[in-house]
Amino acid sequence: MSQEPLFTYLLRLGDDLLILSHRLGEWCGHGPVLEEDIALTNRALDHIGEARNLYDHAVKVEGKGRTEDDLAYLRNERQFVNSKLVEQPNGDYAHTIVRSFLFDAYHLPLAEALTKSTDAQLAAIAAKAVKEAQYHVKHSSDWLIRFGDGTEESHRRAQEALDNLWTYSGDLFVMDAVHQELVKSGIAPDLTKIKAAFDATVD
Repeated sequence: MSQEPLFTYLLRLGDDLLILSHRLGEWCGHGPVLEEDIALTNRALDHIGEARNLYDHAVKVEGKGRTEDDLAYLRNERQFVNSKLVEQPNGDYAHTIVRSFLFDAYHLPLAEALTKSTDAQLAAIAAKAVKEAQYHVKHSSDWLIRFGDGTEESHRRAQEALDNLWTYSGDLFVMDAVHQELVKSGIAPDLTKIKAAFDATVD
């Protein structure tokens, strides 16, 4: 099998995490309270760490002598293949939390499924990420409930963020020819199963 589909898939996974990490990093020094400032910075570092592992695997799969830094910093914006959700601006804190929650509800079941990947390196990267992803879901869902059950204004802001960001969540579950080929070889999971887990968390 050609290694191109796997390289493309690893880029997609890595790009989602790198771009989201940079968005979250924009809150450093600007969080609503000190604890959240630190929490978001730590989340950003978690995402960068996983992205680095994915990029490192991708350059080895590609075999052209590039490095993880080449993939992260020496591509122009049109060469990134991240989902639209992760690049959406931070907005207010409710907007940031809703964006994180939607991604987290997708990322955790994806990471859990990837631990069974027939690509041993990808499975190892996913196994390392699962524990962090569990914390991320708890953090964002706790805040989302807090906003929803809080004041009239916090509820409104969270609802407006969800209305704005929900349209981008479908992008996470598109299975094109690249993904379908990797599903057949057992490298990537069927995204209909990930979507079912996502829906259960969101519901």
